[in-house]
Amino acid sequence: MLYIGFILFIGLAKECYTQDDNGPYLGRSIGEFNTYHHQVSGDVYAVDDWTLLLVNFNYDGTGVDTFFWAGDSGRPGPQGFIIPDQFGKTNVLERYYNEEVRLTLPEGKRISRIKWFAVYDIDSQNAFGDVYIPEDFSAPAPQSLAAFSSAAVTSKPLRVLDASTILIPEFRYDGRGEEAYFWTGVGPQPSSRGFKIPDEYGYLEPIRAYKGEDVRLELPGGKTIFDVNWISVYDASARASLGAVLVPDGLNVPPAALVTHPHESKLSQCKQLHRDLQVSWNVHGREITIELAGQIEEDEYMSFGISGAVERSAMLGADVAVARYSLAERRGLVTDYNISDVAPCVRVLGVWRGVCRDTAVGGLDSPQLLYASREDSLTRITYRTNQQPDEALDREWKKDGDLYVVWAVGKLDSLMEPAFHRLYPRHDVIIRLNNTLPDNDCFKFTIGSRARPSPWEVAQLFDPTLRVFQFRVGPAGGARGVAGRAEGHAPPLAWYVNGQLAPDIQLRRGLTYTFYVYGGNEPHSATEYHPLVVTAEQGGGLERLSDSALRQVRVLAGLHYSRRGLLQPTAAGGLCLGRAAEEADRRRDADYVTFRAYNRSLRWECASASPAALTVSPNSSWPDIVYYNSFTHAGMGGRIYIVDRHNRNIARKSAAATLAPLTPLTVLTALSVLTVLTALTAR
Repeated sequence: MLYIGFILFIGLAKECYTQDDNGPYLGRSIGEFNTYHHQVSGDVYAVDDWTLLLVNFNYDGTGVDTFFWAGDSGRPGPQGFIIPDQFGKTNVLERYYNEEVRLTLPEGKRISRIKWFAVYDIDSQNAFGDVYIPEDFSAPAPQSLAAFSSAAVTSKPLRVLDASTILIPEFRYDGRGEEAYFWTGVGPQPSSRGFKIPDEYGYLEPIRAYKGEDVRLELPGGKTIFDVNWISVYDASARASLGAVLVPDGLNVPPAALVTHPHESKLSQCKQLHRDLQVSWNVHGREITIELAGQIEEDEYMSFGISGAVERSAMLGADVAVARYSLAERRGLVTDYNISDVAPCVRVLGVWRGVCRDTAVGGLDSPQLLYASREDSLTRITYRTNQQPDEALDREWKKDGDLYVVWAVGKLDSLMEPAFHRLYPRHDVIIRLNNTLPDNDCFKFTIGSRARPSPWEVAQLFDPTLRVFQFRVGPAGGARGVAGRAEGHAPPLAWYVNGQLAPDIQLRRGLTYTFYVYGGNEPHSATEYHPLVVTAEQGGGLERLSDSALRQVRVLAGLHYSRRGLLQPTAAGGLCLGRAAEEADRRRDADYVTFRAYNRSLRWECASASPAALTVSPNSSWPDIVYYNSFTHAGMGGRIYIVDRHNRNIARKSAAATLAPLTPLTVLTALSVLTVLTALTAR
């Protein structure tokens, strides 16, 4: 009986289905322009109650005093109001030819409260074209569905925010499913013929346990709510739904905020690694052609390669290719890397360890670049590599059976080397190179802006009574931490000074300060050896620099020259290291709205060894801004303001000076200087 009722419900819902079968859903159709003069034509849609979308809009631009115009009178006339154009301007309209124009009504106005919309000339008081709002018109708006209400999965009623976005309020899931995913599809009930919905971070991995969280999901690949019949939490291994909500047809919701990218790989095999990253490949005898396609920033890299372990995905020991696109050089680059430690590449007692280029450790650069492009935020890198290892550092691309791989996306540092990744898998990733049938679970990318977390405020240690500072090492805080600051560093670890994450410090010239450093004194480690240095240059990581680059750095404290003339750090000390809880997922660091909450989640492990004591005495030769950092890793530290008198607002003034807008006074001053220079030149 329930099944028959569901079928009847679907049949009735079909009658109010609003999506255009001949193209993407654009919103609720209001109608076509009635054409009177000046070639006005086009289709008008309501995106929501405040936004109009004109499609294939035409106007010859020859009206004298013509505007987008709306009102609530019986017909278009002088009793109306101007709607700003697509740029938010109220200028006289210019020519349009088959354009898509998005208009936002003025504050306080709504489409449901007007009776007509027109291209109207105030000078002649004529409508060149108009469309009338139907009397029973209801603007697209978020719609509510039922709630999850099973033993394993519960929530408040789901909300369809737009055609591709679903909000699950107060979502709870016990995490007991073996391989549970957010899942959707067609048909009367959830089944294995459905497909995954990426989680709120874009991952396609089995979902974690949730404890009353609001979860925002995007349907993948340009799919809309009109393409599916249900939303489910589905255990793929057991082929069982843990909870489901039915989706009626004809939902009157706003169109999707994101549009699909036309890219489709031409290679036969393709695997979607993340919502924003996919890998595809072909095997040709002893050679493999690989394409990485990802929606990444201009200063980011994509990496992909063979796991360091045979029966699981492991970064340590992996053989990967790191790919990026250089806008400055207008070319792609792909480089062979070996991961001997999960850390940036540094010299450990004269030997390079970490995420290092093969060429840096005596190997060869095997990948051969074939094609590269960057369009609409999508970077594509195609390269060729050998199936059999070329050297001891390379691993074999196993043709038969399961091949465990690893991947990551992250920022490039100042040396154009891969910094700490922001995207990476926590579960095993398996591909099969030689599938007899093409294996393709890739979907189209979507273009558009997604909300980014706001960085935490940088703490300021500006108390004039402070003479002692404690330096410890801990996680860098993800997108809200050091990586979210203007400097753009993305280190795995950062300095915690007096309990604050890489704060600004203020020191006064002529005074002496003591820095107690708990950075680790084990030089055999690539991850836990961080002598503190103070330099006039930003960045740190002096151990990685060439001799010529090192000579350009002015070191103010923390180093001395050995008898051989080599720079050696003096401030390491016993290690005091903050760690995330064992069950924590560092990819979710940005979930902490405040640094205080994040800091409380860390566990500190401090060695019994004493800290190093670094004495710092700023003098008149020091610049006004210097930097504290790690000798081994770049980007871990922050700024030190050197002052003659303490000033609590110095950091804000410095930022304001950097970003100061032009004012009439500055413009006049510049013009005066230019006039004087011109007169002197004329003489």
